[in-house]
Amino acid sequence: MKLKLLTCLLLFFYFNTKAQDAPADTLQPIKSDSVMPADSTSEEEEEGEDEEGEEEEEEQDSTPAKFRYRIGADGTYTSGNVNRALIQFVSNFDLNSNKIIKFSSSPSYIYGQQNKVLAEKEVFLDLRTSILHERKFYYLAFTSFEKSNLRKINNRFIGAGGVGLKLIQKDHAYVSVTNVLLYEKTDFVINEKFPDRNLWRNSTRLFGEYTFKGSKASISHTLFIQPGITEKNFRWNGNLILKYQLSKHVSFRSTVENSYESIVVPGRQNNDFRWTFGVVYEGKK
Repeated sequence: MKLKLLTCLLLFFYFNTKAQDAPADTLQPIKSDSVMPADSTSEEEEEGEDEEGEEEEEEQDSTPAKFRYRIGADGTYTSGNVNRALIQFVSNFDLNSNKIIKFSSSPSYIYGQQNKVLAEKEVFLDLRTSILHERKFYYLAFTSFEKSNLRKINNRFIGAGGVGLKLIQKDHAYVSVTNVLLYEKTDFVINEKFPDRNLWRNSTRLFGEYTFKGSKASISHTLFIQPGITEKNFRWNGNLILKYQLSKHVSFRSTVENSYESIVVPGRQNNDFRWTFGVVYEGKK
């Protein structure tokens, strides 16, 4: 009976990991001797045998994968003087339909308790569109929806459009910067003394990812700087992700995240910091 229960738990964990924040622009195809990073569009290698049964040398397909996905689970748990539980599911879906336009989405869900009291219940949904995405200079537009118990936000809608520039495109390094004009509408839980916000922002994002030749490790970072245009309201957030490949599709991941908002509901802190560990499953078709 115990063996059956253990088997069920292992299967449950496995499918949860199979079941996160990639930007709209992804890495250029990389060479076969490098490790495929989280947000890369590395070319598939093909193996075959000739008529005499001898193996041919691996060849790279110059056609990038049309559909890429990444699904991960992170979490922490402590008990004793402080009872703390946190779990987050993050994912990324990237549909590269043609050379002109590409669609991406990175939905996520976070749930946390502190001493058996709900602390976090965060929902994020988005849809991003990149136009002329294979060029060094490209265009992008996106929309998103967010709910946050942590910051007492009933809902937040965002719509934005702008341009992107790929600064570095090398085999083991990719860096891009984007700048967009962004409209934001936020409905806070407290409305009597804390009005909702409707404003325009300028948003700049710096993204980079790096792999190491001969290593299974990779590092990526994302930084958003978002000052208000129509009112004094500043926000920034960023993350640093360290990944280590355990197998072709599964990687261990450690994520450090920080977010700051100058205007928050009374009783809430302006700054939030989170450090999580987990696994991620990724693939392509």
